[in-house]
Amino acid sequence: MIARILLSLRLLSDFLAAAVQITSTSDVEANFSNAEEQIELASRRGAELVGLPENFAFIGEDHQRLDIASSLSEKCSRFLVTMARRYQVILLGGGFPVPADDGRRTLNRAELVGKDGQLLGRYDKIHLFDVDLPDGNTYRESETIISGHSRPSVIDIPGFCKIGISICYDVRFPELYRHLVNEGAELLFIPAAFTAFTGKDHWQILLQSRAIENTAYVVAPAQTGLHYHRRQSHGHAMIIDPWGTVLADAGVQEGSAIAPVDNSRVEQIRSQMPCLKHRKADLF
Repeated sequence: MIARILLSLRLLSDFLAAAVQITSTSDVEANFSNAEEQIELASRRGAELVGLPENFAFIGEDHQRLDIASSLSEKCSRFLVTMARRYQVILLGGGFPVPADDGRRTLNRAELVGKDGQLLGRYDKIHLFDVDLPDGNTYRESETIISGHSRPSVIDIPGFCKIGISICYDVRFPELYRHLVNEGAELLFIPAAFTAFTGKDHWQILLQSRAIENTAYVVAPAQTGLHYHRRQSHGHAMIIDPWGTVLADAGVQEGSAIAPVDNSRVEQIRSQMPCLKHRKADLF
Protein backbone atom coordinates (compact mmCIF):
# COMPACT_ATOMS: atom_id res chain seq x y z
CA MET A 1 0.00 0.00 0.00
CA ILE A 2 2.75 2.48 0.98
CA ALA A 3 4.71 1.61 -2.17
CA ARG A 4 1.65 2.29 -4.36
CA ILE A 5 1.00 5.60 -2.65
CA LEU A 6 4.63 6.69 -3.10
CA LEU A 7 4.53 5.66 -6.75
CA SER A 8 1.45 7.77 -7.36
CA LEU A 9 3.08 10.71 -5.59
CA ARG A 10 6.18 10.24 -7.73
CA LEU A 11 4.08 10.51 -10.88
CA LEU A 12 2.56 13.77 -9.61
CA SER A 13 5.87 15.34 -8.56
CA ASP A 14 9.36 15.96 -9.92
CA PHE A 15 11.00 13.32 -7.71
CA LEU A 16 10.87 11.59 -4.34
CA ALA A 17 13.39 12.50 -1.63
CA ALA A 18 14.41 10.35 1.31
CA ALA A 19 15.86 11.51 4.63
CA VAL A 20 17.52 8.45 6.13
CA GLN A 21 17.48 7.82 9.88
CA ILE A 22 19.96 5.44 11.55
CA THR A 23 21.74 4.84 14.85
CA SER A 24 25.47 4.96 14.15
CA THR A 25 28.09 3.62 16.57
CA SER A 26 31.86 3.19 16.58
CA ASP A 27 31.54 0.06 14.38
CA VAL A 28 32.26 1.51 10.94
CA GLU A 29 31.46 -1.60 8.89
CA ALA A 30 28.17 -2.12 10.71
CA ASN A 31 27.31 1.53 10.07
CA PHE A 32 28.01 1.16 6.35
CA SER A 33 25.88 -1.99 6.22
CA ASN A 34 23.04 -0.25 8.04
CA ALA A 35 23.24 2.80 5.79
CA GLU A 36 23.21 0.64 2.65
CA GLU A 37 20.13 -1.20 3.85
CA GLN A 38 18.27 2.10 4.24
CA ILE A 39 19.50 3.43 0.89
CA GLU A 40 18.29 0.27 -0.83
CA LEU A 41 14.90 0.43 0.89
CA ALA A 42 14.51 4.10 -0.03
CA SER A 43 15.41 3.43 -3.67
CA ARG A 44 12.94 0.54 -3.81
CA ARG A 45 10.26 2.96 -2.65
CA GLY A 46 11.10 5.26 -5.54
CA ALA A 47 13.42 7.82 -3.93
CA GLU A 48 15.95 9.36 -6.31
CA LEU A 49 17.47 11.89 -3.89
CA VAL A 50 18.67 10.25 -0.67
CA GLY A 51 20.37 11.87 2.30
CA LEU A 52 22.35 10.15 5.07
CA PRO A 53 22.66 11.90 8.45
CA GLU A 54 25.66 13.56 10.02
CA ASN A 55 28.27 11.08 11.30
CA PHE A 56 26.67 8.26 9.32
CA ALA A 57 29.90 6.23 9.34
CA PHE A 58 31.08 6.74 12.91
CA ILE A 59 29.90 8.01 16.28
CA GLY A 60 32.31 7.30 19.13
CA GLU A 61 34.96 8.87 21.30
CA ASP A 62 36.84 11.84 19.83
CA HIS A 63 40.23 10.15 20.08
CA GLN A 64 38.92 7.17 18.12
CA ARG A 65 37.60 9.42 15.37
CA LEU A 66 40.91 11.27 15.12
CA ASP A 67 42.84 8.02 14.94
CA ILE A 68 40.86 6.66 12.01
CA ALA A 69 39.97 9.92 10.22
CA SER A 70 42.42 9.51 7.35
CA SER A 71 41.32 6.02 6.35
CA LEU A 72 37.67 6.67 7.22
CA SER A 73 37.37 9.73 4.98
CA GLU A 74 38.56 7.70 2.00
CA LYS A 75 36.19 4.86 2.85
CA CYS A 76 33.26 7.26 3.15
CA SER A 77 33.90 8.83 -0.24
CA ARG A 78 34.21 5.40 -1.88
CA PHE A 79 31.08 4.20 -0.10
CA LEU A 80 29.02 7.13 -1.37
CA VAL A 81 30.19 6.60 -4.95
CA THR A 82 29.43 2.87 -4.80
CA MET A 83 25.99 3.33 -3.26
CA ALA A 84 24.97 6.09 -5.68
CA ARG A 85 25.91 3.94 -8.66
CA ARG A 86 24.50 0.71 -7.27
CA TYR A 87 21.09 2.11 -6.39
CA GLN A 88 20.96 4.87 -9.02
CA VAL A 89 20.29 7.69 -6.56
CA ILE A 90 21.72 11.12 -5.95
CA LEU A 91 23.24 10.56 -2.53
CA LEU A 92 24.28 12.91 0.25
CA GLY A 93 26.75 11.69 2.85
CA GLY A 94 25.65 14.07 5.57
CA GLY A 95 28.93 14.41 7.43
CA PHE A 96 32.13 12.44 7.96
CA PRO A 97 35.60 13.28 9.30
CA VAL A 98 38.30 14.52 6.95
CA PRO A 99 41.80 15.27 8.33
CA ALA A 100 42.49 19.00 8.68
CA ASP A 101 45.73 20.70 7.70
CA ASP A 102 46.78 21.23 11.32
CA GLY A 103 47.12 17.46 11.85
CA ARG A 104 45.21 17.62 15.14
CA ARG A 105 41.61 18.05 14.08
CA THR A 106 39.20 17.08 11.34
CA LEU A 107 36.71 18.78 9.09
CA ASN A 108 33.11 17.57 9.19
CA ARG A 109 32.36 17.14 5.49
CA ALA A 110 29.21 16.38 3.53
CA GLU A 111 29.47 15.17 -0.06
CA LEU A 112 26.76 14.98 -2.71
CA VAL A 113 27.30 12.29 -5.34
CA GLY A 114 25.40 11.80 -8.60
CA LYS A 115 23.90 8.58 -9.97
CA ASP A 116 27.02 8.09 -12.08
CA GLY A 117 29.25 8.33 -9.03
CA GLN A 118 30.56 11.80 -9.86
CA LEU A 119 31.07 14.26 -7.01
CA LEU A 120 28.51 17.04 -7.45
CA GLY A 121 29.55 19.16 -4.49
CA ARG A 122 30.78 19.20 -0.92
CA TYR A 123 30.34 21.29 2.20
CA ASP A 124 32.42 21.52 5.38
CA LYS A 125 30.43 22.29 8.52
CA ILE A 126 30.87 25.92 9.55
CA HIS A 127 29.19 26.27 12.95
CA LEU A 128 30.63 24.08 15.72
CA PHE A 129 28.64 22.80 18.70
CA ASP A 130 30.38 24.00 21.88
CA VAL A 131 27.64 23.67 24.49
CA ASP A 132 27.08 22.56 28.09
CA LEU A 133 23.61 21.06 28.27
CA PRO A 134 21.48 20.88 31.44
CA ASP A 135 21.27 17.09 31.07
CA GLY A 136 24.96 16.89 32.00
CA ASN A 137 26.36 16.33 28.52
CA THR A 138 29.14 18.62 27.31
CA TYR A 139 30.06 19.09 23.67
CA ARG A 140 33.24 20.80 22.45
CA GLU A 141 33.38 20.22 18.72
CA SER A 142 35.96 22.98 18.23
CA GLU A 143 38.53 20.99 20.22
CA THR A 144 38.69 18.26 17.57
CA ILE A 145 36.91 19.77 14.55
CA ILE A 146 37.91 22.78 12.49
CA SER A 147 35.27 25.07 10.99
CA GLY A 148 34.83 25.02 7.22
CA HIS A 149 36.29 28.11 5.59
CA SER A 150 34.90 27.91 2.04
CA ARG A 151 31.91 30.02 1.04
CA PRO A 152 28.90 27.66 0.81
CA SER A 153 27.62 27.23 -2.73
CA VAL A 154 24.46 25.88 -4.31
CA ILE A 155 24.49 22.74 -6.45
CA ASP A 156 22.29 22.87 -9.53
CA ILE A 157 21.21 19.38 -10.58
CA PRO A 158 19.45 19.44 -13.98
CA GLY A 159 16.15 17.60 -13.86
CA PHE A 160 15.99 17.87 -10.09
CA CYS A 161 16.52 21.20 -8.34
CA LYS A 162 19.06 23.58 -6.84
CA ILE A 163 20.40 22.26 -3.55
CA GLY A 164 22.03 23.97 -0.58
CA ILE A 165 23.87 21.87 2.01
CA SER A 166 24.37 22.49 5.72
CA ILE A 167 25.03 20.27 8.75
CA CYS A 168 23.23 19.99 12.11
CA TYR A 169 24.13 22.98 14.37
CA ASP A 170 24.11 25.20 11.26
CA VAL A 171 20.30 25.12 11.48
CA ARG A 172 20.43 27.70 14.29
CA PHE A 173 22.04 30.29 12.02
CA PRO A 174 19.44 31.59 9.53
CA GLU A 175 21.92 33.83 7.71
CA LEU A 176 23.53 30.72 6.19
CA TYR A 177 20.24 29.64 4.63
CA ARG A 178 19.42 33.12 3.39
CA HIS A 179 22.80 33.09 1.64
CA LEU A 180 21.98 29.73 0.05
CA VAL A 181 18.58 30.95 -1.12
CA ASN A 182 20.17 34.13 -2.49
CA GLU A 183 22.35 31.75 -4.53
CA GLY A 184 19.22 30.05 -5.88
CA ALA A 185 18.60 27.13 -3.49
CA GLU A 186 15.18 25.49 -3.74
CA LEU A 187 15.93 22.59 -1.41
CA LEU A 188 17.94 22.77 1.82
CA PHE A 189 19.67 19.64 3.10
CA ILE A 190 20.11 19.64 6.89
CA PRO A 191 21.61 16.27 7.93
CA ALA A 192 22.07 16.05 11.69
CA ALA A 193 22.91 14.16 14.84
CA PHE A 194 20.73 16.43 16.98
CA THR A 195 20.89 15.76 20.71
CA ALA A 196 17.84 14.24 22.36
CA PHE A 197 17.78 17.03 24.96
CA THR A 198 17.68 19.94 22.50
CA GLY A 199 15.84 18.07 19.78
CA LYS A 200 12.63 17.58 21.71
CA ASP A 201 12.15 21.34 21.96
CA HIS A 202 13.95 22.84 18.98
CA TRP A 203 14.46 20.40 16.08
CA GLN A 204 11.12 20.57 14.29
CA ILE A 205 10.62 24.28 15.01
CA LEU A 206 14.01 25.16 13.56
CA LEU A 207 13.48 23.03 10.46
CA GLN A 208 10.07 24.54 9.80
CA SER A 209 11.45 28.03 10.34
CA ARG A 210 14.19 27.50 7.75
CA ALA A 211 11.61 26.17 5.28
CA ILE A 212 9.08 28.95 5.86
CA GLU A 213 11.41 31.94 5.88
CA ASN A 214 13.18 30.75 2.74
CA THR A 215 10.15 29.22 1.00
CA ALA A 216 12.24 26.15 0.25
CA TYR A 217 12.02 22.40 0.81
CA VAL A 218 13.95 21.08 3.81
CA VAL A 219 15.28 17.52 3.78
CA ALA A 220 16.70 16.61 7.18
CA PRO A 221 18.26 13.13 7.65
CA ALA A 222 18.86 12.30 11.31
CA GLN A 223 20.59 10.11 13.83
CA THR A 224 18.36 8.46 16.41
CA GLY A 225 18.70 6.55 19.67
CA LEU A 226 21.61 5.75 21.97
CA HIS A 227 25.10 5.71 20.44
CA TYR A 228 27.45 5.24 23.39
CA HIS A 229 27.55 6.21 27.07
CA ARG A 230 24.96 8.97 27.44
CA ARG A 231 25.10 10.28 23.88
CA GLN A 232 21.61 10.04 22.47
CA SER A 233 20.10 11.55 19.33
CA HIS A 234 16.59 12.87 18.86
CA GLY A 235 15.59 11.19 15.60
CA HIS A 236 12.61 12.53 13.62
CA ALA A 237 14.23 12.78 10.21
CA MET A 238 11.88 15.03 8.26
CA ILE A 239 10.93 16.43 4.91
CA ILE A 240 9.18 19.79 5.01
CA ASP A 241 7.67 21.73 2.14
CA PRO A 242 8.13 25.47 1.42
CA TRP A 243 4.93 26.32 3.32
CA GLY A 244 6.34 24.67 6.46
CA THR A 245 4.16 21.56 6.24
CA VAL A 246 5.81 18.38 7.54
CA LEU A 247 5.42 15.94 4.65
CA ALA A 248 7.18 13.01 6.34
CA ASP A 249 8.56 12.26 9.82
CA ALA A 250 10.56 9.09 10.53
CA GLY A 251 9.75 9.11 14.25
CA VAL A 252 12.39 7.54 16.47
CA GLN A 253 12.99 4.21 14.70
CA GLU A 254 15.57 3.55 12.02
CA GLY A 255 14.17 4.05 8.53
CA SER A 256 13.49 6.99 6.24
CA ALA A 257 11.19 9.93 5.81
CA ILE A 258 10.14 9.89 2.14
CA ALA A 259 8.11 12.56 0.37
CA PRO A 260 7.63 14.13 -3.07
CA VAL A 261 9.45 17.28 -4.12
CA ASP A 262 7.61 19.45 -6.63
CA ASN A 263 9.50 22.42 -8.02
CA SER A 264 6.26 24.09 -9.07
CA ARG A 265 5.31 24.12 -5.39
CA VAL A 266 8.34 26.31 -4.67
CA GLU A 267 7.35 28.67 -7.47
CA GLN A 268 3.74 28.74 -6.32
CA ILE A 269 4.52 29.58 -2.70
CA ARG A 270 7.16 32.14 -3.60
CA SER A 271 4.56 33.81 -5.80
CA GLN A 272 1.82 33.72 -3.17
CA MET A 273 4.11 34.72 -0.29
CA PRO A 274 6.89 36.79 -1.96
CA CYS A 275 8.87 37.47 1.23
CA LEU A 276 12.17 37.04 -0.57
CA LYS A 277 11.25 39.96 -2.84
CA HIS A 278 10.24 42.14 0.09
CA ARG A 279 13.55 42.04 1.95
CA LYS A 280 15.12 45.34 2.95
CA ALA A 281 18.66 44.07 3.34
CA ASP A 282 20.08 47.50 2.53
CA LEU A 283 18.68 48.84 5.82
CA PHE A 284 20.61 46.42 8.01
